[in-house]
Amino acid sequence: MASIQRTSPANDQRENGRQHVFDAIRQAGRIARIDIARETQVSPATVTAITSELLSAGLIEEITPEGDRTGAKRGRPRVALKVRGAAHLIAGIKISDRSATVILVDFEGQTVGEYDHELPGPVMSAEEIVDLVMRALAGACAAAGRHVREISGVGLGLAGLIDATRNFVHWSPSLDQRNVELGRMLSDAMPVPFYMDNDANLVAKAEQLFGEARNVSDFIVITIEQGVGMGIVIDGKIYRGERGCGAEFGHTKVQLDGALCRCGQRGCLEAYVGDYALLREANIRGSAQPEDDLSALYARAKAGDAMARSIFDRAGRMFAMGLANVINIFDPSLVILSGEQMTFDFLYGSDVLDRVKSSVVQVDAPLPEIRVHKWGDLMWAKGAAACAMEGVSELTIRNLGADAA
Repeated sequence: MASIQRTSPANDQRENGRQHVFDAIRQAGRIARIDIARETQVSPATVTAITSELLSAGLIEEITPEGDRTGAKRGRPRVALKVRGAAHLIAGIKISDRSATVILVDFEGQTVGEYDHELPGPVMSAEEIVDLVMRALAGACAAAGRHVREISGVGLGLAGLIDATRNFVHWSPSLDQRNVELGRMLSDAMPVPFYMDNDANLVAKAEQLFGEARNVSDFIVITIEQGVGMGIVIDGKIYRGERGCGAEFGHTKVQLDGALCRCGQRGCLEAYVGDYALLREANIRGSAQPEDDLSALYARAKAGDAMARSIFDRAGRMFAMGLANVINIFDPSLVILSGEQMTFDFLYGSDVLDRVKSSVVQVDAPLPEIRVHKWGDLMWAKGAAACAMEGVSELTIRNLGADAA
């Protein structure tokens, strides 16, 4: 993706101002100019000039709230601004162990289309993933009656250790090799800008823009499915670490020389809590038939099966220890537990939360709020779309500044 050369610090300042105002509009949903100035600490005159540019570029639009439209007796109705949904079509893709889930959204985040594409297998080569993504994208567009050429940006969510600044994959359970320039390969194959990040980071972005964490500046999302992920948001920004490998909650160590994790190391939290780990434990203990359905194993635990109950009890104890450590380190205002495994309560039952509370440093202040948000692959894909939406916004505003220079 070609970069735009900035010509001076003044241009940087104007671009930052445009981005700041645009972000405020997206965050609020609908907001008047005077309120933008108050929220951003930008002068009303500058807000008026910036919003005029954004309106001319078609990124935002004016609306008159119903109350003002019907109740105003004199003077000009109070006009609000919102992101213009028709400005761009965005695609988000989540690759899981079974399928690639695609969502198409408008620039406001409203769903335009949904699509699932079956995977040829849980582990693929980089070339196979590129082919899979392109076919899934084409299938989603065809199902929605749109064309790939209409898309302004594509986001991809992938489990593993990913440097989002370089679109580089250090390791992913979906790939058969390490250290892959997957972002470059996909960018070469696509006619539009491409963005990629760890899937848990993208869930945090989705929660921030569309979910439980709107208007929350500091929060943590923990995802539990095949693996265990974490997204950290500090002062409104996702924290990724120096190498793009920060927030790997699933690979924190909870047992010296413990169970083998799919990352290749031993003792990771994921090796005791992830879907595959629970099923592996059941099979090691010698079930009458191989276990391959977590729902069936959970039903057996609920029915009183001692072996099944012991598996889930240990997972709950391990998770409580890990979650307490996260709270002790970051002291967030909000923790969101997300993902398919939230269908099962063994990770957030009262006994687990009691263990967390007893292990958190005690002070005379409330503990962080812990919320459970149950959803499937579509929310992961929407997080990928949110990542692309943010990238397209920045690119569009940068180009707007270049045109004005």
